[in-house]
Amino acid sequence: MLNGINKNNHYQNSKESKKTAIQFIILMGLVSLFGDIVYEGARSISGPYLAILGASAGMVGLVAGLGEFIGYGLRLISGYLADRTRSYWVFTLLGYGLLIAIPLLALVGHWQLAAFLLIMERIGKAIRSPARDAILSHTTKQVGRGWGFGLHEALDQVGAIIGPLIFSVVFILKKDYRQGFNLLWIPIFLALLVLLMAKSKVPFPEKFETEDGLEKKKVETKKKLPRVYWLYNLFTFLSVAGFAHFQIIAYHFKVQGILNEVQIPLFYALAMGVDAFVAMAIGKIYDRIGLISLIVIPFLTILIPPLVFSPVYTFILIGIILWGMVMGIHETIMRATIAEITAIQQRGTAYGIFNSTYGVSRFLGSTIMGFLYAISPFYIVLFAAVLELISLPIFFKLNQEVKSHS
Repeated sequence: MLNGINKNNHYQNSKESKKTAIQFIILMGLVSLFGDIVYEGARSISGPYLAILGASAGMVGLVAGLGEFIGYGLRLISGYLADRTRSYWVFTLLGYGLLIAIPLLALVGHWQLAAFLLIMERIGKAIRSPARDAILSHTTKQVGRGWGFGLHEALDQVGAIIGPLIFSVVFILKKDYRQGFNLLWIPIFLALLVLLMAKSKVPFPEKFETEDGLEKKKVETKKKLPRVYWLYNLFTFLSVAGFAHFQIIAYHFKVQGILNEVQIPLFYALAMGVDAFVAMAIGKIYDRIGLISLIVIPFLTILIPPLVFSPVYTFILIGIILWGMVMGIHETIMRATIAEITAIQQRGTAYGIFNSTYGVSRFLGSTIMGFLYAISPFYIVLFAAVLELISLPIFFKLNQEVKSHS
């Protein structure tokens, strides 16, 4: 046996396979940590950098929106192709390889080329995300779906905190964006190195998830994605559309003079820290009680707009903490649930569609909230409340369907 694999490529000893799975999830979490240092660092200053290169505010907004839309939309295709070719590692490696677009920003002198590189990074995320999540879904079966995805997300969020802080330090010391971009070659190298180590350790992650019993039944009887999966996507679309984007919240803080330029990124870092902590906790809860744990999403989301758009500092702080909590839940048990309701051979496609649903929902919800804010923040509160309340009967129907098939 090598790395828990016998000649039939199956992971046998349960204690050994669990240990291998945990090590693998940590390695993949470190890959995401280094990746987040790169692209979250860049995202924190991409707007000002494009402006320095001559882009207008309208172009900055267009580039950001287009990058997110393409980045999520392409996941439909990449997830489907990953399933058809069974080349999950190829898609994951290629996607992370495109992170090189970010340090290349140090070499450009025109905003159009910088915009192209920023969009290329989003395309890279679209290529890798469904395949990577499919790989993780197999190994998390050994340790608990929720806890496994929670551990991965916690490590991921450490990078999301470090990345922006790197640029803050570089800008304070050197006042030079290009030096910040050049530093990002280091985490890219580390991300690819650790990714290759993970692939070497577990070249066939699907073997963690045997095709005996329930999984075999899923593969044989569910040639199409099941009804419960589409109900889940509908719940996701509604509940996520009512989740206020941090850019809108930060805009409110700035224009109303509630927080200054130093405090806003600190509040974002606080939210990321809460995200990492909650990811671990909610993962454990999910593994104990299952799908019903998702019920907290609408109830927490509905509280965020009235708190963050309040003039009371204490309420704003509570709202930001809740925002981080919801993000942690989105990134862990929402992903974990996909693995529970779909068959092994559909996993890449399922994650691709789910990610696209999530992205389109964020895009539409944030766009509508932006227009509503121009009228009054009260309408954002109302908009979010309506969507979250509509999502509740969908959730109860979803939970009933899952119970009837378990």
